[in-house]
Parts: sequence; structure tokens; C-alpha cells
Amino acid sequence: MPLHTDSQYEEELQQLRAKVLEMGGLVEKQISDAVTSLIERDSTTAHEVIERDHTVNYLDVAIDDACIRLLALYQPAARDLRSITTSLRISTDLERIGDLAENICERAIELNQEPPLKPRPEIPEMAEGARAMLRDSLDAFTREDSDLALSVCQRDDRIDALTAQIFNAMLSQMRQDPEHASRATRILFVAKYLERVADHATNIAEMVIYLAKGKSIRHVSPLPDSV
Repeated sequence: MPLHTDSQYEEELQQLRAKVLEMGGLVEKQISDAVTSLIERDSTTAHEVIERDHTVNYLDVAIDDACIRLLALYQPAARDLRSITTSLRISTDLERIGDLAENICERAIELNQEPPLKPRPEIPEMAEGARAMLRDSLDAFTREDSDLALSVCQRDDRIDALTAQIFNAMLSQMRQDPEHASRATRILFVAKYLERVADHATNIAEMVIYLAKGKSIRHVSPLPDSV
């Protein structure tokens, strides 16, 4: 933990982390409810998710303001500086995940107005996988656990594979029955949104590794064994 004699500074650092975790919990619920609205054809839940997006945006702005205040007033260095910049970047990824939850709900509402397609097992698996990655990336942030963060990064390939699988399945279905093209296209959009959720969870995990280890693994492939 950072050492500092200013109790107000320490309190503001703790409040910042609490805001990030509050935002993370809300965004995780947004994704969960969005997928529920799709699978259960529940437009009421979809509208509730869309309405809650303004709270996600509010928290994003609050975190930005808190980070700017800490940087301006205290000029932190070393670990504290990494903690603040990490919080700033994580909030950006969380805000974008919130937008993706809203996008899923918009597609769900559209799909709910038409006869259902045959359920695709890839969608629930992708949703659960992406949610688990988000949950674990936030848990890693809470504990500054670089090993858990690394495991999140390594799970992204499975989500990518499922995206390709459903893409091929939907294209095949559209060729066989062009009447289903609009609904199949919306399912493809949902798959892409879930893939992006996993990408943002990976970004968060990479920032946790930076926070814990003081080095960036972004744009490094394969991930270094020394992390």
C-alpha cells in the first residue's frame, strides 16, 4: 500500500478505488441483465438496462474528476501514480462495456418484435465467459493480483473462437434462408458486442498487471512468462 502522511490524500485514494469498484459492479450487472433480456426475450429488462446507462456515465465522470484532482493537488509518484492512472483507464473500459450492454439491449428489443431464431449455444457461453473475465479482472484490481489478471488475458482466445464459430453459423443460416437475414445479423452484432466486452476486460487485466508489476504487457504477444 502507498505510504503518505496526508490522511486526506489517503482517504481520496481509497474513495477513488471504491468508485471504480462501484462502477465495475454496476457494469457487470448491466451485461448480465442485457444478456438475460436477449435470451429470455424480456424487453422490460432491456429498457431498464438502457435507462441505467446514465448512472454508468455519471460514475465515469466522477472517477475522471477524482483522478484529475489527485494528480493536480498531490502530484503523486511511483505506485500511487500508477494506481490513479490505472483507475482512469479502467473507468474508460467500464464505460465502454456499459455502452455495449446498451447495444445488446437495443438488438434484443428489435429481436423480441420478431419470431425467435433457433437458440445459439455460443451466445450464453460467450456471455458467461465475458462476464467471468470482467468479474475476475475487477477482483484482480481489488487484490492487485497479477496472476489472476494474467489468467483473464489468456481466456480471451476462447471468446474470439466462439465469435468466429457463431459468425460462420449465422452466415450459413442466411445463405440457406435469406428470410432470416435481419435476425441473424442482429445475433452477429450481439456476438461482436460480447467479444468487445472480453477485449475490455482484457484491457483492465493488463492495467492491473501494470499496477502490480510496474510494467506494461500491452501489444506484447505472447505474454511474457516473467509477469
